Amino acid sequence: MNANAPDQAYHFHVMRRAIDLIDQGGEALPLDRLAGEMGMSAAHFQRLFSAWVGVSPKRYQQYLTLGHAKTLLAQRFTTLEVADAAGLTGTGRLHDLFLRWEAMSPGEFARGGEGLTIYHGCFDSPFGETLAMGTDKGLCGLAFTEECGRDAAFDDLSARWADARFEPAPERIAPWVDAAFAGRGETALHMIGAPFQIKVWEALLRVPTGHVTTYSEIAQAIGRPRAVRAVGTAVGRNPVSFLIPCHRALRKSGALGGYHWGLPVKRAMLAWESARVDG
Repeated sequence: MNANAPDQAYHFHVMRRAIDLIDQGGEALPLDRLAGEMGMSAAHFQRLFSAWVGVSPKRYQQYLTLGHAKTLLAQRFTTLEVADAAGLTGTGRLHDLFLRWEAMSPGEFARGGEGLTIYHGCFDSPFGETLAMGTDKGLCGLAFTEECGRDAAFDDLSARWADARFEPAPERIAPWVDAAFAGRGETALHMIGAPFQIKVWEALLRVPTGHVTTYSEIAQAIGRPRAVRAVGTAVGRNPVSFLIPCHRALRKSGALGGYHWGLPVKRAMLAWESARVDG
């Protein structure tokens, strides 16, 4: 991973503590108090956040509030009616980096990954430790371990392809992971799921950085308008978090909905992306 990755993980840990403090207080905290709670000077805390996310701690707190999701729905709601909006028939320019993807055939999926070798390793990311998995064709799993722990994340992902062979080999997938979080280069994805899930994940790939959509909008986009609950389940089963941006799917009410790797991580991702778009 790039040299700045450990700093990114450190920043996430600080931000994760900030989320808890903001939730406890119910309102934005003054810079001096927030910095003091983190055991930092106000100047250091200000520099840390500005370097990581590009905005001041005061502004970032606004993005972390629970009401931010409603603001996103009002101002940055994305319709998904145009199936080829992101060039999904081939390599497309998606959320600031090149993603090249290939879906496993239904027959291959039904065999539970039999005959497949999946490489895995843990990496630092802007959202804490990340467990990544990939085949020779691309990344097939990306989990965030801060809320659930490394072992639980591994068990969760590996159970999806129970008959695959898993091999610890972070060096095999590191270039794809590096490109994913650096926002440059090409990341290959190997999407392993049932046909319905693949359709839902393709729809998520059309939601631009800093924007959001709803579960019902996704259902409309894939031609299954009454399957909102099934869409929500498929969103939650997305194995390649962040790159297939399930964190950008909200409820119509503006509620965040669930997030497989923990709601604090989802809030952090939405805030981080919003700050970069606004900046």
